[in-house]
Amino acid sequence: MRSVLRLLAYIWPLPYTLVGIGIGLILGGRFQRVEGVIEIHGPHIAAALRRFVVPALAMTFGHVVFGQTAAALDITRSHERVHVRQYERWGIVFVPAYLLASAFLYLRGRDGYRENPFEVEAYAKDG
Repeated sequence: MRSVLRLLAYIWPLPYTLVGIGIGLILGGRFQRVEGVIEIHGPHIAAALRRFVVPALAMTFGHVVFGQTAAALDITRSHERVHVRQYERWGIVFVPAYLLASAFLYLRGRDGYRENPFEVEAYAKDG
């Protein structure tokens, strides 16, 4: 039963994982597998992450974590693993739920990133 649940945890967010792998290939990233998660970094990925509205050292997309550098992936690993688990729980509805939470907060004049419940959970893991 445990292995079936683990398999489902990979299948449920699979569309995001596949898109993440595709982005990593297109951007010429360096791939590594750490604890069942594909981590990808490289100069083009770093440039993209720096251009976000909220510049990021790393970002999770299903079971793929993009990082500006290998060191950035090390630094952000515990935070990003929380997002991997969130993708496993929420599956394909994770991104819409995340964006809706951010939009709701922004419309109320609050910080749509730091106060987003998904980020609150991830930052709590960071300590």
